[in-house]
Amino acid sequence: MHQTLFILFLGFLSPFYAFSQNTAPELPLIRVHGNHFITPDSQTFVFKGLNASDPENLMNAQHWNQAYFNTMKSWGANIVRFPVHPRAWRKLGKTKYIQLLDDGVKMAREAGLYVIIDWHSIGNLRTEMYQDDNYDTTQKETFDFWRTMAKHYKGNTTVAFFELFNEPTTYNGQLGTCTWEEWKKLMEEIIGIIRANGGTAIPLVAGFDWAYDLTPISTQPIEAEGIAYVSHPYPMKRSQPWAEQWESDWGFVQEKYPVILTEIGFCGAEEEGAHIPVISDESYGDAITQYCQKKGISWVVWVFDPQWAPRLFTDWNYTPTRHGVYFKKVLSGKK
Repeated sequence: MHQTLFILFLGFLSPFYAFSQNTAPELPLIRVHGNHFITPDSQTFVFKGLNASDPENLMNAQHWNQAYFNTMKSWGANIVRFPVHPRAWRKLGKTKYIQLLDDGVKMAREAGLYVIIDWHSIGNLRTEMYQDDNYDTTQKETFDFWRTMAKHYKGNTTVAFFELFNEPTTYNGQLGTCTWEEWKKLMEEIIGIIRANGGTAIPLVAGFDWAYDLTPISTQPIEAEGIAYVSHPYPMKRSQPWAEQWESDWGFVQEKYPVILTEIGFCGAEEEGAHIPVISDESYGDAITQYCQKKGISWVVWVFDPQWAPRLFTDWNYTPTRHGVYFKKVLSGKK
């Protein structure tokens, strides 16, 4: 009798328990339409967000938690980028790292943030030579990473984008050669693998020169539908005035295809972590955000971390840096 009553009591409580454990509603599916990202009701959606540091780094710092994502949302972000470093992926192993990503995707969804999963390598995927050991990978590992992501996040609308390779570069020839035709073929191979394994996230393709230069798109775009292009136009990539050069280097792509700047930001020369190509001031912030506003281009600021540079805050009270003060105002609509 008592057992029966207990079972009935549990049955009565279960809807309330499920409600208390329930995650936030699914975020609306984002897809490509022409040169824009759109929602299911065909409304254009522009992304403005923040880069996390590597999830493994944040786990070790004990800040891969809901407060981290809620703070990004409170700054005004609508998307967060997860830079997955190949060395961290191997160090944790596939199972543990996927659990980290799952936790991050869930916390992002709870905060109302879309997610970019970024294979964060810098170098030449054709020759398999890289800027340093953090970025070492192989074509096979890269292909397998995206096969895994495609299967695992199939139909997950929070994971809006797969950024196929962070910053392709030959390092001025020091890492061997790679033509646009060769890069294009590699990217089309990865997109094919993603689609064949049911992947529903939008593939993002970066250009050469550390993901800055998209000029080859004018004559040789990637042969795949439903994709977007990436540039990382840090301030020192070109001299001022910037807008005309940005237009010819990557901005023109937005006339036909969606563009998302998955890394922007600046750092004063006097600030901790200042390095080429990020040294600048608020004039860069004004120029890049106004240019993107005019063109309808999405952007994501690097980096929501107190140590990686250019850092957006100085401590785990989320005290903004100069860079952070600026973009917090922009994201929140106060500038």
